[in-house]
Amino acid sequence: MENFQFYAPTKVLFGREQVNQLPECLSTFGQNVLLVYGGGSIKKNGLYDKIQALLGADFNLFELAGVEPNPRIETVRKGVALCQEHEIDVILAVGGGSTIDCSKGIAAGTFYDGDPWDFTSNSSLVTKALPIVSILTLAATGSEMNGGSVLSDMSKNEKLSFHSPLTIPKVSILDPENTFSVPAYQTMAGSSDIMSHLIENYFSKAKGAQVQDRIAEGLMRTVKQYTPIALEEPTNYEARANLMWASSLALNGLTGRGKSGAWTCHAIEHELSAYYDITHGIGLAIVTPRWMEYVLNEDTVDKFAMFAVNVMGLAVIDDKYALAKAGIYELKNMFKAWGVPMTLPEVGIGEEKLALMAEKAIEHSALSTSSYVPLTADDVLQILTKCLK
Repeated sequence: MENFQFYAPTKVLFGREQVNQLPECLSTFGQNVLLVYGGGSIKKNGLYDKIQALLGADFNLFELAGVEPNPRIETVRKGVALCQEHEIDVILAVGGGSTIDCSKGIAAGTFYDGDPWDFTSNSSLVTKALPIVSILTLAATGSEMNGGSVLSDMSKNEKLSFHSPLTIPKVSILDPENTFSVPAYQTMAGSSDIMSHLIENYFSKAKGAQVQDRIAEGLMRTVKQYTPIALEEPTNYEARANLMWASSLALNGLTGRGKSGAWTCHAIEHELSAYYDITHGIGLAIVTPRWMEYVLNEDTVDKFAMFAVNVMGLAVIDDKYALAKAGIYELKNMFKAWGVPMTLPEVGIGEEKLALMAEKAIEHSALSTSSYVPLTADDVLQILTKCLK
């Protein structure tokens, strides 16, 4: 296990009706609030009206609506302008990871003289940020408990990230009932995203990080257990609660600290989203099993066999390669059973830009140097080609 710093300062209010504490949470930071949200689902499920009633005349509420599923830098710029114009004290991000990621860009961009897109090439440019309070409505990215943000500039076909402890939400309200109305497609995409976060941390070159690995295995088994229930019974509180908490714990540093290395599948998927604007979790589900098959070798087989037994629930057999391959096969079948489209053509992607996206994945990441198994652009192209069928 490597040396590490673990910092998870978010105050989490978990459970039914925790939104009632929102006025107290916001008043700590000030009265001028920028409400950031996405396509309007919070108006359909009643959450928007509840927030308006809770805040009433005690707060000056300004709005930024329409945050995209892969949040655009243009939307971040709009938010920065609103914060500067109205002297915003605190950002209230209501939605899933995209809304919270966008809010992080706004929070940091408010105090930056340049373009907030600069953060994606140099996170140290973030020197100050507005406080963020989040109300989560989709279990997926874990953005509610970390300082990471992924933003898109579609004019450049770029989807890049920045990270800063200054943009970690101060308070996150996690009420599983706010995810009851999430459609099946977004539920399975969210669960695929959670699984990918755990898998990316799990398959690391670091040795001896048993605590992190055992926690990750438990969280992966939890997602495996409860996703089918949430898909079958969308208002099952136990299923939604376990998925929501798994989402937060998967990416708050708990399973990744002490295990450095580049995230392979995310780097590849970001190019898919940058060029085709697909749902992030779906792209990850398509790429992950193919990456696993490609990097299975003498050096990695033991970890893949461990994954097969401890996560996918397979019995130990003498042939560790056969066991590892069976575990990967079970993961792919699990995604299929959830209803995830498992080939690129199913999400509108052909072979035309695969070589370009492979080159960009290497250019925008450390895949060639510090990933679990270092990859070249040709390696990435072969993985993407396997995703065609």
